[in-house]
Amino acid sequence: MVEEVRAALPARLALAVVSAGLEQGRLTIGVVGAAWASRIRYFTDAVRKKVSGSMGVELLGIRIRVVRPKAELP
Repeated sequence: MVEEVRAALPARLALAVVSAGLEQGRLTIGVVGAAWASRIRYFTDAVRKKVSGSMGVELLGIRIRVVRPKAELP
């Protein structure tokens, strides 16, 4: 799912996507920061069309969340 979302975005924005999930027709995209989330919001229509087509599912909505990076284990 993450790869489909990244493929729907310009390369620089795609690097900010760290997770993606689909639940009840809603795509949730996890990004590394608020500034990236804001930029990606401009591309939600394109992402919806491309991901919907490649996955063969209807997307009812897209939610973009800022996620914390996972802590590295010692």
